[in-house]
Amino acid sequence: MQHPGLEHPFTRYVALGDSFTEGVGDEEPNLPNGVRGWADRVAEELARSRPDFEYANLAIRGRLLQQIVDEQLEPAIALQPDLVTISAGGNDLIRPGGDPDALAARLDEVVGRLRATGAEVVLFNGPDIAMTPVLRAIRGKVGIYNANLHGVAAKHGAVIADMWSARQLQQPQMWAADRLHFSALGHHAIAIIVLDALGVHHALEPMAPEPLPVRTWQRMRRDDLQWAREHLAPWVLRRLRGQSSGDTISPKRPTAAPVVLPRDDEGAAG
Repeated sequence: MQHPGLEHPFTRYVALGDSFTEGVGDEEPNLPNGVRGWADRVAEELARSRPDFEYANLAIRGRLLQQIVDEQLEPAIALQPDLVTISAGGNDLIRPGGDPDALAARLDEVVGRLRATGAEVVLFNGPDIAMTPVLRAIRGKVGIYNANLHGVAAKHGAVIADMWSARQLQQPQMWAADRLHFSALGHHAIAIIVLDALGVHHALEPMAPEPLPVRTWQRMRRDDLQWAREHLAPWVLRRLRGQSSGDTISPKRPTAAPVVLPRDDEGAAG
């Protein structure tokens, strides 16, 4: 779909998902839950040309696909959106028993429900994580899930935000310090991918990350050990205890409300 000029047809946008959609990695202490993220950035751009535009974000970090369905689907439908984004299944795929075919079949049902309301629905294929030490072991499962998602999108007339082919997302600067979530640069790039997939004119420009300093192998080893202490160990402990990083988190925008636009000097730079 194409929406030439500044106008687009969307008046109410609801985002569903986990930490990816909540915005983890794009830290902003002054915002709800302390994060901004690609969905906020998309909403900001959509609001620029529509004073009647409203936005809700029901995503909560750590949520599995079925939890997203159980907790977010009906509240989202009740908000009567004309645009929905849903990214789900990533946390399931990380788990040893995560079945990409079963997950896609469940998501197929969810997309069917959402599309039956008349809303435009945006899905996300997973990025190519070959260069990510923490996640590369599940690259094959991500590839299978992605292939299934293209079938789901074609069946229901949904839009795919294609992150797999976005080579810029493979740059280390696009990832947060925990190596699991995207940085502000990554979220900015993903917002562009979403808006382009929708065919919406926007003011966001790609941002070139600062070059990384050359590191010796000793420095890389120290960085890896620090990352393991600060990020990997707590993540493993939560898994062993059956805990989630989102156990005490609530949706940052549980109701649809107007979007407060950032100052001009912040709008495109993140």
